Amino acid sequence: MKLSEIKSELKKLTTIAFQLPNGELVPNHFHVTEVGKITKHFIDCGGVVRTEEVANFQLWEANDYDHRLHPEKLVHIIELSESKLQIPDLEIEVEYQMKETIGKFDLEFNGTNFLLVSKLTDCLAKDKCGIPPEKLKVKIGEWKQKETSCCTPESGCC
Repeated sequence: MKLSEIKSELKKLTTIAFQLPNGELVPNHFHVTEVGKITKHFIDCGGVVRTEEVANFQLWEANDYDHRLHPEKLVHIIELSESKLQIPDLEIEVEYQMKETIGKFDLEFNGTNFLLVSKLTDCLAKDKCGIPPEKLKVKIGEWKQKETSCCTPESGCC
């Protein structure tokens, strides 16, 4: 989801809810502690130099249970960040404190909740570092003989 998309959706809402990949909601007293731009400049295992940029939202929950972030306030924070930090219309990455570490998520919207979507690592240069293409994995017990329309000596049809 891009910044323009979240602002558009927020303008239609009266409350904000973020849903974790396991279906649980982030407690509704969350804060958005930062909105920024993260630039990642790196080299992949194939030797290609790459640059990625995302808009970053950090969600945080404190024990101030009466706190509620309203959609118009979040739109204001986003627009202020875009202006002051010169953030273009980037894809959003959300950080949220999990039990052991900070989780990083993509963001989608289902018409009601903003969905924190799990991110996966991947090799960016599979053709360069010798990773074979994924093969179909079948358990030996699941193999079935092909059915044929011709007779076999054991079938007794001849």
